[in-house]
Amino acid sequence: MSEGDTIHHAAGRIRAVLAGRTPDEILTPHPRHGPDRWPERLAGHAVAEVQARGKHLLIHFEGDLALHSHPRMTGTWGVYERGRPWHRAQHKAWLVIRAGEWEVVQFDGPVLELMSERRIRSDRRLTELGPDVFGEDFEEAQFLHRLHAEDPHRPIGDAMLDQRILAGIGNVWKAEACFAAALDPWRPIGEVSDEHALAVVSFIREYMARAVQAPAGNGVRPGAVYKRAGQLCLRCSSRIRARGQGANNRITYWCPGCQL
Repeated sequence: MSEGDTIHHAAGRIRAVLAGRTPDEILTPHPRHGPDRWPERLAGHAVAEVQARGKHLLIHFEGDLALHSHPRMTGTWGVYERGRPWHRAQHKAWLVIRAGEWEVVQFDGPVLELMSERRIRSDRRLTELGPDVFGEDFEEAQFLHRLHAEDPHRPIGDAMLDQRILAGIGNVWKAEACFAAALDPWRPIGEVSDEHALAVVSFIREYMARAVQAPAGNGVRPGAVYKRAGQLCLRCSSRIRARGQGANNRITYWCPGCQL
């Protein structure tokens, strides 16, 4: 499941092999991108920057163009030495960028598009994002301002998944951070102190840093409550509960004994 740490980790790996380089070859194996002529449009253009913004990843090229992706529930990026096997089947590749001894591969979309920099600056999916929870320029005041602008009756757990308030948070981090801060995810925003809200964010930033810097797939995300419904709480021995929350009915995991 791709959340902010996954995207920042991928961006760092891609940046290390593509930034400042002109790709030797760009392939678009998926039929939907064949008519778009991306290889021709990007030919001869060096990669200027690789950027993570919440759950969005952008590869900026010289010449005012950028590849934009959002993994949703199925997409993923991989970086491989040429000739090494990929972690997904070749027919699942939507984009392949080759530079020297490296291959950068995007699998399974579902959002993958080539955009002008002008369009990126006006695209509401990007312009309306809240502060990136793992961004270097994260500002607590901006996060709190956006949080306070919401309906005070909205549960804090539901609000934490709203990318307009805080970008990069998914269901795993929401559940684990609320648990770490001993905060009931069902508590209305209007009853959550700034200190409590910032404690949630502080936990996420600290543990995301560990996840981003660690090799992919080594299980560094915390796992106190997520997908542990019915099991004993590690802190108070109450039974972990799970229930759908918000308009999208995302499953929320929490301990009713110590998250108050």
